[in-house]
Amino acid sequence: MSSNASGYVVRRPLTEKEREPLMHFSPLVAQLLFHRGFKDTAGADIFMSPDYDRDINDPFLLKDAEKSAERIIKAIKSNTHGEQGEKAEKIAIYADYDADGIPGAAMFHDFFHRIGFKNFKIYIPHRHNEGFGINTEAVEQLASEGVKLIVSLDCGISDFVPVARANELGMEVIITDHHEAPEKMPVAFAIIDHKQEGCEYPDKNICGTGVAYKLIQAILKKDRLGLPEGHEKWLLDLVGIATLSDMVPLVGENRVFAKYGMSVLRKSQRKGLKQLLGHLRISQPDLTEDDVAFMITPRINAASRMGVPMDAFDLLAAENDADALKATLHLDHINNERKGIVASLVKEIKKILNERHNADPAGKPYAIVLGNPDWKPSLLGLAANSCAEEFDRPVFLWGRDGDNIIKGSCRSEGKSNVVEIMRAAREGTFTQFGGHKYSGGFAVSDENIHFLEMRINEAAKTIATDNAVIAQDEDNFVDAEISIDEVSWDIYNDIAKLAPFGVGNRKPLFILKNVTPSNIRIFGKGNEHIELGLMKKNGSRIPAISFFGATTEWAKKLLSDNDNATAVKRKCHIVASLERSTFRGRPELRLRIEDVVIV
Repeated sequence: MSSNASGYVVRRPLTEKEREPLMHFSPLVAQLLFHRGFKDTAGADIFMSPDYDRDINDPFLLKDAEKSAERIIKAIKSNTHGEQGEKAEKIAIYADYDADGIPGAAMFHDFFHRIGFKNFKIYIPHRHNEGFGINTEAVEQLASEGVKLIVSLDCGISDFVPVARANELGMEVIITDHHEAPEKMPVAFAIIDHKQEGCEYPDKNICGTGVAYKLIQAILKKDRLGLPEGHEKWLLDLVGIATLSDMVPLVGENRVFAKYGMSVLRKSQRKGLKQLLGHLRISQPDLTEDDVAFMITPRINAASRMGVPMDAFDLLAAENDADALKATLHLDHINNERKGIVASLVKEIKKILNERHNADPAGKPYAIVLGNPDWKPSLLGLAANSCAEEFDRPVFLWGRDGDNIIKGSCRSEGKSNVVEIMRAAREGTFTQFGGHKYSGGFAVSDENIHFLEMRINEAAKTIATDNAVIAQDEDNFVDAEISIDEVSWDIYNDIAKLAPFGVGNRKPLFILKNVTPSNIRIFGKGNEHIELGLMKKNGSRIPAISFFGATTEWAKKLLSDNDNATAVKRKCHIVASLERSTFRGRPELRLRIEDVVIV
């Protein structure tokens, strides 16, 4: 690995011995594969060519999956002789309110309709008034509506009190979840969570909707219920959205879900998705992972953050164009409203943190902990994520929900495990907590909120000390150095073979050294984006884009030397990925800027 003045480290080229097992790939792809851990022919071939039939694990390897499938089939078949029969069982699908749980709810809705089962209800709790997970009031409501079986999606692993109440009311509960399993788990009919003790499922990284899809696979393995062989693959568009939204590593089974999910999304006839993509001027056949993560996911999440999560479900489950358009326009409106509120909240939080840092620049905490009773818990995850990125610390933010309970969200800066930190905190710190490595939520009593910052930092310090040997930060690595003249469709098509990209398989990053942009342009409704024009020797132009980059320090420096889009006089190193844009209705090769270092 070679370093350079930019502060970035370029990954070293392969030796002849390292290159040999990857000889049937291009030199660039071989380099990318090797440094992603694929050092032999077999592993590299599987990664480059994910195969549904070969790479999808047997659903019965999940603890309680077969038992759950049999119970759901029993409930479905109890309705064979009419929904009003005494033995007919009503099923409730109880899904989390985020972009992992809501696609799962739409997936079960779709699945039940495809097999002709109608005696079911979709329940998604209100984020602000009911909070995360199964709640007792909802259980009692479902019981009053005649529900006999509750199936949770992306939640429930910690909800022993509500599950006990369901048992008292004569209902049975099947929990499907992917969050870290607590020491005390609910006494449910069945629990499907690959992270629970005693589960030998080989892939521990699949998201909530991924687990729910495995349950559907288990059902169909027991009984096709009239569904043609392989028909369930049409549900993978929703699994793909959830997998990309939940930021799980895109390796193993998740790579299959993401790859096939994107394939189905590009030709999906789901009316809500088609309307949304049309409204956002995104070409469906050219849909990318970034389109899902930055355009679709925020609008699904906006429903629960700003009001009723069923609004997002209605989009994914819309059965006609009118309902689909109505849901699209509504979600777009509340997402814009959400962005304004979150921007103000982030500005307020960062102002407080910067004042703290300036007052005591040497006293950086191991974790940032901040709260205000007036802050809305449903918006704090977004703010915590922004602060974690800027301050390079795990961030824990809290506010009060509609029931006057202190609740919060936490996000990792990319190295810390927030669940480990909460688990290591002094006993009694939280009344409830959960999540996974990079993202979590918690609740705190009024008595303990005054000690929260101290206790979280105690725990974070202990973990940091225990893990004192830390690998060099991946953010400092780039995959290769290239010149502007080497940027081509051939390179793009080569690296596109490694898609889909995301956590665990980031987009290849390149550094272009000592380039002088031919021009600079600010654009967007709020002049928040920036474009640098880069000229090749043959006279062709390659745009380099940074969305929301116009206020970065490097942009300010370039703009200060620039006069109304005239030639930029400063040389710089540009760290960027390659991407294909179809924004103007035609394919355009461009660079997506990760960073710029002024020379």
